[in-house]
Amino acid sequence: MQTTQDTTTNRPDNRPDNAKTRTPDNVSIKPQRMGFEFDEKNPRYWLDNSYILSHTMNALSVLFPQGEQFFVDSVRYFRDQITDPKMKEEVRGFIGQEAMHSLEHIAMNQHVRDQGMPVEELEKQLSVVLGIAKKLPKRHQLAITCGLEHLTAMMADMLLERNDIREDMHESMQPIWVWHAIEETEHKAVTFDVFQEVGGTYAERAFYLAFSTAMLGVVASAFTAQMMIKDPKHFSLKDTAKGMWRMWGRNGAFSSLIPTWLEYFKPGFHPWDHDNSELIERFKAKINEHIAPQFKNGNRRTLQ
Repeated sequence: MQTTQDTTTNRPDNRPDNAKTRTPDNVSIKPQRMGFEFDEKNPRYWLDNSYILSHTMNALSVLFPQGEQFFVDSVRYFRDQITDPKMKEEVRGFIGQEAMHSLEHIAMNQHVRDQGMPVEELEKQLSVVLGIAKKLPKRHQLAITCGLEHLTAMMADMLLERNDIREDMHESMQPIWVWHAIEETEHKAVTFDVFQEVGGTYAERAFYLAFSTAMLGVVASAFTAQMMIKDPKHFSLKDTAKGMWRMWGRNGAFSSLIPTWLEYFKPGFHPWDHDNSELIERFKAKINEHIAPQFKNGNRRTLQ
């Protein structure tokens, strides 16, 4: 007589088909406050000494605190519907990590504000955009979060994979972005698994990836443009053209992500189909050297 275990088909990662979460066993989703500090050691144009590239990344940083609070809220709404112990633990870790990301990028954004950038005005504009998104049904908000988490996971993988991207960052700015990329990789499937668990449909997730990508593109471009307008004396057509090519030209930082972006539309897609957990192991020990002394023993402050 066959047992239930005998009749269960195993996935390539040795997890059964009915597993609620496919996060690899060697990946731990735990929050860590870093305590990054930003001052005169951080150059104004810290990415490839480029005006447009630095403003683009600064604009993305402005999005994180409110954006990640939106992510947390969209997941937390469904917490009571989750019964699987491992998924519940991963949701706790996800919420904690996103809280840490917000705190660290608030510190970076204050530094950008001190450089004369209109951070407060951009935050007000973002609040309006997110306010509109919050009027959508809760599961649709979760689908938006899944889409945006796919985008951040793609960018995180690129940053950890490509030496040229990391090496273009000033050494004082590498740690926050590498750390953020590591944790985005660790929790890249949490919102997707929750979405699947609460009955999310293929149509919802496919539509909201396209929707979220378009909205992120519009908002991030608008924020970058406003920063560039606020910093006109360093504008250069040559620098702008070079920066645009680095982002969208052949093997550009963003253009190279298009094939991975399209994978999300496969009906059977799962974020851990691409197991890049070895990147976490490769970078984590080194990035942990940057933890501020007061946070060496961990930090319990989260948005739970």
